[in-house]
Amino acid sequence: MSISGSSFRSRAFRCVSASALLPVLLLALPPVLAQEAVPLVPHRAVYDLSLGKSTGTSAPTAARGRIAFDFTGSRCDGFVTTFRQMTELQPSEGATRMSDMRSTTWEEGEGKSFRFNIETLVDGRSTEKIDGTAEKAKDDQAMSIDLKSPRPTRRDVDASPLFPTDQVRKLIAAAREGKTTFQAKVFDGSATGQKIYDTLTVIAPAATAAPADEALRDSAMKDVRRWPVVVSYFEDGKPDGAPNYVLSFDLYENGVSGNLKLDYGDFVLAGPMTKLDLLPVKDCK
Repeated sequence: MSISGSSFRSRAFRCVSASALLPVLLLALPPVLAQEAVPLVPHRAVYDLSLGKSTGTSAPTAARGRIAFDFTGSRCDGFVTTFRQMTELQPSEGATRMSDMRSTTWEEGEGKSFRFNIETLVDGRSTEKIDGTAEKAKDDQAMSIDLKSPRPTRRDVDASPLFPTDQVRKLIAAAREGKTTFQAKVFDGSATGQKIYDTLTVIAPAATAAPADEALRDSAMKDVRRWPVVVSYFEDGKPDGAPNYVLSFDLYENGVSGNLKLDYGDFVLAGPMTKLDLLPVKDCK
């Protein structure tokens, strides 16, 4: 898959790095809400990218880059995610290309509505802008998508996919319950701003070895439970076909992710975490 498309890049990181509330906040929630909440931590993280594997004549011979991610908010006010990925690729022939993908999203605390703004630049020129909202029906059986860009469009779908933070929240809940797989439809505003994906996540047993990411070995994260996971993305309605792409990472119980691997098909980018800042929690009122 071309690295200039935002569909994989935005999903790759929003899926593996969505975050929400600290455990202490659960004490302030109503009993029913507290039972449903998964204790995720607001954080800011940086990942350095390098070429992990390259196959075929169309694959790059060298790659480097960086992901910067920031998550704030609460279950009461909603969650704001800002993300930027810059990647420099050297093809087997021709000049080096620089891709710069930026996104800002807001997700309602219970995963009922979603706002997204995504822009991709290649070699400094804007190639894609997506701006829109998605709203689920009250019965949670349908969803409407309203786009401002790339052109005004409204689409109603007979499905209620998970938005990114809710996807991660439910994935962690499945891991905590000892499940080995998790299936869900997902919408994150990427691709054309209208695309829904079927996903299958394979969850390994909780890891016991030291974290692969140096930034996570000697921090407050070193004793947090984590599961290696592999998330495959399929065309909607075709979960038995070959996946469009596959993500793998260590998913921590508090929502932080490490040891990223972004598989674009003919090449893989490795993304170890190089910096982590745990952010203050905004209490619900």
